Amino acid sequence: MKKESLNVDQAVRERYSAASQAREAALCCPVSYDRKYLEVIPKEVIERDYGCGDPSRYLKKGETVLDLGSGGGKICFIAAQIVGAEGRVIGVDTNDDMLRLARDASMMVSEKIGYQNVEFRKGMIQDLKLDRSLLNQWLSDHPVQCEKDLRELESYIAELKREKVMIADESVDVVVSNCVLNLVDTEKKDQMFSEIYRVLKPGGRAVISDIVADEAVPLELQNDPELWSGCISGAYQEAEFLEAFESAGFSCVSLDKRDAEPWQIVDGIEFRSVTVVAYKPLSEEKDSDCNEALIYKGPFKVVQDDRGQVFLRGERVAVSHEIFEEYTRNDLEKHFFAISPADKIDVEDAPEFILEEGIMLRSPQSTKAATTSSSSCCGTSERDSDHKRSPSGGCC
Repeated sequence: MKKESLNVDQAVRERYSAASQAREAALCCPVSYDRKYLEVIPKEVIERDYGCGDPSRYLKKGETVLDLGSGGGKICFIAAQIVGAEGRVIGVDTNDDMLRLARDASMMVSEKIGYQNVEFRKGMIQDLKLDRSLLNQWLSDHPVQCEKDLRELESYIAELKREKVMIADESVDVVVSNCVLNLVDTEKKDQMFSEIYRVLKPGGRAVISDIVADEAVPLELQNDPELWSGCISGAYQEAEFLEAFESAGFSCVSLDKRDAEPWQIVDGIEFRSVTVVAYKPLSEEKDSDCNEALIYKGPFKVVQDDRGQVFLRGERVAVSHEIFEEYTRNDLEKHFFAISPADKIDVEDAPEFILEEGIMLRSPQSTKAATTSSSSCCGTSERDSDHKRSPSGGCC
């Protein structure tokens, strides 16, 4: 059986336009939000919110936040209060009715909190370069009636995406989304993850709450427009959802929340809410060796990160400066103790860090001031007192 030519965008647009006017209970999971943030949000926004998690819990003061598929704006308005006046929140949605609801509520929220730090933009979450408000303005003056007009339209779209990018490269600290990624057509999901990666600053993170399936969704369900717009047909299988982040270039991908009870069961397949946190690496260029180390706290004896870096519980593992910085910020630091050298090495002057197989240990002598050379059990190296061990604990 082949996947039919289902117009996913149209199915989603029609259902959510109706849901912007009257609440549709079938579109949302039970979610507990911090009530103190809800007091300033208009009742109609809260009633017409369709989510399955609360990615706003992962935000911090002063951050720039992008909400994909922002709908009526509930998560944006919560985020506005968390990031504060020095922070910034951008909501992106393609549904005019939802955007109207959010923009109407925005002034009311800003008056109650005392500042305005939220804006809503019209665009597709799989194409964050194209500002569709600007596109619509151009189309009103340049209706497409023939093939020549179509070529002019295509040229203008390319110009917009080049000269007036809706969300610029590396401009966002955090990308959040609440039960929206599953609504994107399967053929466009890879592009969507690439766009999330593109707009994040190095070291930034994606916090995504969405619906996943415990089994692969069969074609007969994927061909059902009602199930697709209802957050069923486009759901990733659980493990494949995590793999999508990794394939896009993210590291430190974690399944931070997974509902024990399924939200719905369709043809024996369980659909439930999860929240995934994933980080964009600080650097994709040269890794620098600044003589730094990380000690993995446990509870596991051995762990390996997405780059192949192996950590042995309790050992001083040699890491690049970029990994050291990445793993000692945000929520990753809870897993490690950081060991900085007494004699600091400037990144510009540091040699390249080359990741090798096995566990690369950093000797205590190499991080102390005025170190003296000593032989490791594996012989001398550029860092004379550093050496390698196998995961079983012996020297390499």
